[in-house]
Amino acid sequence: MRRQAIFRRRPSPWRRLRRLLWLPAGFVLVTLLQVATVRFVDPWTSGFMLARRVEAWSAGETLRIDYHWRDWGALSPHLPIALVAAEDQKFPTHRGFDFDAIDAALARYQGDGRLRGASTISQQVARNLYLWSGRSWLRKGLEAWYTVLIEALWPKRRILEVYANLAEFGDGIYGAEAAAQRFFGKPASALTPTESARLAAVLPSPRRYRAEAPGPYVLQRQRWIEQQVRQLGGPDYLRECCG
Repeated sequence: MRRQAIFRRRPSPWRRLRRLLWLPAGFVLVTLLQVATVRFVDPWTSGFMLARRVEAWSAGETLRIDYHWRDWGALSPHLPIALVAAEDQKFPTHRGFDFDAIDAALARYQGDGRLRGASTISQQVARNLYLWSGRSWLRKGLEAWYTVLIEALWPKRRILEVYANLAEFGDGIYGAEAAAQRFFGKPASALTPTESARLAAVLPSPRRYRAEAPGPYVLQRQRWIEQQVRQLGGPDYLRECCG
């Protein structure tokens, strides 16, 4: 039987280029859909919650995630302003990044070699919802991309609503409702200014500091947050962006 030679045509450079472009185009499309969906659909979990489950499973621990979503109207008005006072006082006006804080963090890093966070609430939402903890350049790049999408597609009130519901206030305790019930025996709608400031005070390290049994650092930070809330004008400070 006579063999027939089979000649395969090499793909043209333009075709190869189109194939290469599918990857970034697909990434953009998937991330756009992820962020656009959460503008209207409340997330049932987050990247940080999933990572915490994996961490507990790897360590052979039994972990119960305590997470109960509450819409904006079911949150005490004292909580959002406490979170902003503690974490991101320029939240109403910036577009996702506080460049003054970034410059200050870089200056401190050059001074003592320690890189401290300068993340806005929008950046923290991007990280908590879609990513993982860590300091790699890949994660920081993805965080910046998701932050741009969040600021472009969500109103400020939605960003703050998602943050209040996904922030970790204790080991396995996510969101204001779970924290209010666990620590104060009340719903998030009933949190007082002092209780709201107490919850915001543990955010730098919620597995180290305890809202229900605060030490000197948490109490000092709580008082500082309450002072900042008063200087900002209380809940009215957020009326224009989140009213």
